[in-house]
Amino acid sequence: MSRAALLVLADGRFPAGGHAHSGGAEAAVTAGRITGAADLADFCRGRLHTAGLVSASLAAAAVLGIGPAVLDEAADARTPSPALRDAARRLGRQLLRAGRATWPCPELDALGREFPKGAHQPVVLGLVARAAGLEAADAAHCAAYESVSGPATATVRLLSLDPFDATGVLARLAPELDGVVGRAVAAAGRALDEGVDALPAASAPLLEIGAQAHAARAVRLFAS
Repeated sequence: MSRAALLVLADGRFPAGGHAHSGGAEAAVTAGRITGAADLADFCRGRLHTAGLVSASLAAAAVLGIGPAVLDEAADARTPSPALRDAARRLGRQLLRAGRATWPCPELDALGREFPKGAHQPVVLGLVARAAGLEAADAAHCAAYESVSGPATATVRLLSLDPFDATGVLARLAPELDGVVGRAVAAAGRALDEGVDALPAASAPLLEIGAQAHAARAVRLFAS
């Protein structure tokens, strides 16, 4: 296993399309729920323990070998918002493109044939991580970190928030992120024996509602 591969995959400059998405932060800013660093911290903490946990568990399960079709169906069931499902598939398609160029392998080629319009991003993330020689915990760390780093970066642009403040929010969340990863990997391990119903299905209704409202806006900075 290469720790350098983990750094490449987790790098915000990896061309996986995440820069075009705010992870719900733009909708929250528009609604007045994020106005500064303190609100951003609350938003990211909530997202980490809901959407982040679900994404991390799906990514870890993909590394462990649970089939992508089964996991993609599980991701659909855990994503009530059509706008978020569409965003997840667009991100998955872009990540797969980047993954196939970076770590080419037959498994990623097969995933592209099975999901020509894109599988859910966490599922693709897990398979790309496996192609890179990474472990379930590595994929879970990537997914959990993305769930908070995207909104933090987006808020810097949306509110002209001091980047140092945004980075501080992420740093202070690190212990909780490690805890979420532990829960996600444990759930993925259980899913090997018990099926995907063992994976978390944490709910974030405001993220879902906000995503639908955001998708209907005529003017927006981020795709989601």
